[in-house]
Amino acid sequence: MKLFVLCLFAVSCYTLINAKTTDRQNQKKKLKEVLFQLDEVKRSLQNPEKMVNTPPQNIEDCCCLSALQCFRANLQVHFNVTDKKQGKLYKSLNFFNPLQENGLRFCNSGNDEPTCQDCVSHPKVNAREFFNRLESLIQRVSFSI
Repeated sequence: MKLFVLCLFAVSCYTLINAKTTDRQNQKKKLKEVLFQLDEVKRSLQNPEKMVNTPPQNIEDCCCLSALQCFRANLQVHFNVTDKKQGKLYKSLNFFNPLQENGLRFCNSGNDEPTCQDCVSHPKVNAREFFNRLESLIQRVSFSI
């Protein structure tokens, strides 16, 4: 009986570990898809000199999730999300799952409520730089998973 319980416990542990590994692999795969979509949008950009409020390249750790939300909002407002490529990117960013969003919580200060800059208070940069900074943020998430 003890042997049976021990075997059952071992199988349960293996299943849990395997499930976490699979989740990480799926998340990384999804992030690679988002980066691919982002690259497509960058290559097909109609107006690369359009000025958009953009979080800084070196965003504070505690404000990464806020930065993602800012990128999403600006993508919807300033770019043609009805365009196939831009719409696909917007949907991918809009459906960032909670686990991927948790990958943006790099806060080490112990402060659960960071003070992040409001999206409209970020300086404006051209669209090309906007997408480069979004790419950096997504890569940061990918490395943290």
